[in-house]
Amino acid sequence: MNISMLLDMAAEGFGDRVVIGRTDHGLTAGRLRELAVGGAQLVRAGKADAIVYLAVNGPALPVALFAAARAGVPLVPVNYRLGEAQLDALLANHPRALGIADPEHGDALRRAGLLVRSPAEWLAQAARHPVGEDPGPTDSPAVLIYTSGTTSAPKGVVLRHHNLVSYVLGTVEFAGADPDEAALVSVPPYHIAAVSNVLTNLYAGRRALTLEQFTPDGWLGLIREQRITNAMVVPTMLARIIDTDGLDRSVPSLRALAYGGARMPVRVIESALREWPHVDFVNAYGLTETSSTITVLGPQEHRTAVASDDPVVRARLGSAGLPVPGVELEVRDVSGAVVAAGETGQIWVRGEQVSGEYAGQGSAVDELGFFHTRDQGHVDTDGYLHIEGRADDTIIRGAENIAPAEIEDVLLDHPDVLDAVVVGVPDEEWGQRIEAVVVLRDGVTVDADALRAQVRGTLRGSKTPDRITSWRELPRTPTGKLVRRDIVAALTVGRQG
Repeated sequence: MNISMLLDMAAEGFGDRVVIGRTDHGLTAGRLRELAVGGAQLVRAGKADAIVYLAVNGPALPVALFAAARAGVPLVPVNYRLGEAQLDALLANHPRALGIADPEHGDALRRAGLLVRSPAEWLAQAARHPVGEDPGPTDSPAVLIYTSGTTSAPKGVVLRHHNLVSYVLGTVEFAGADPDEAALVSVPPYHIAAVSNVLTNLYAGRRALTLEQFTPDGWLGLIREQRITNAMVVPTMLARIIDTDGLDRSVPSLRALAYGGARMPVRVIESALREWPHVDFVNAYGLTETSSTITVLGPQEHRTAVASDDPVVRARLGSAGLPVPGVELEVRDVSGAVVAAGETGQIWVRGEQVSGEYAGQGSAVDELGFFHTRDQGHVDTDGYLHIEGRADDTIIRGAENIAPAEIEDVLLDHPDVLDAVVVGVPDEEWGQRIEAVVVLRDGVTVDADALRAQVRGTLRGSKTPDRITSWRELPRTPTGKLVRRDIVAALTVGRQG
């Protein structure tokens, strides 16, 4: 089950349909296959063992993905925002790769000794070789994606062809999209959502576009201009769209909006549901190691939760939903025993789409095939998964384990708090003390003691932050994940972000 099979099915089933880019000069499914075949010839001719992609998202990415697949080598999309030393360290792992890079990032590949092609050069050269060999082996790595490194050094996650194909076949109906459907993806190419969206939208027959540089008005304008029907954002993007004053938020063509990659403040999703009642919202929770989505909170569940007076049902608006077909989920305590519904523990998952494999380290799944996500949370009595944050983020104050997420949720309930983070800062007496940083609406001042009182009134006193400070913004990755180690470092030395 090489992922090239998905492209072959699309090319033979709706080869004349534009599936990548704008309607006037995009790539049809048939043309995408031709370019992938030509790209595979370039890989084989250069005896490359990988394609390193160091560029913004665009048509060159899906061509590189499928060319690598046909050549039997992995695609390695690399974060072009990394510092020089970190970037050089990652590229040193791929000395025989074929390199694709934007002009401003080409020097990094040249330092690594790689031949560099720009995305335009890559596409032009691939177009000259329309005939090639059959796809590569089905059990080989299809993609190697480095983790964001927000809590530790980046690791290379290996996703094999059967992982990705299993995810697509289990979640998407072939050619299920109407001919007029178009998807807008606003994540960088080195994120698993960029890869999974190439595969799922192609298999569905949905035209896919990318937004290189996100701004709220740019996103809204492209939705209207290209009559986008489906879109995917990270929570910080949706918050900026909803919270920015003076925007024309009309999106008459939009039918579905998926979000994920980080926790979504309930306030933001409630506002978005009111703003766009005609849009179907989907919360997708997943990891790079699981080939993307493993649980989904669907459109009707969003509407039911926001309209309900039942606190249990309403709480589901902040949940990650139910497992997708083919995925099993367990919540375990530190000894490995499965906990009861409602009890907090560590989240483990199993399924064909779950890789749990790291380059140079092998598989991290247990003897039963379950992978430890390193997220913690609980499952309610109806099976809905509630994420409570990374296990690494847990604050240990005295002998008590404290999840930052529940404190952050209370802070975000304040109408003038746009963003919030809670971290543990080293403390001689307690081991760690609780500190919070908030981002306030422009021109607003909120008393820190009032925020602390709000937390104390909702949670017990031991969970009240010892200090709350205000910053202009919080350090986040382009996909919305908080870089907590930078926040802890700044608070420890008393600096502001």
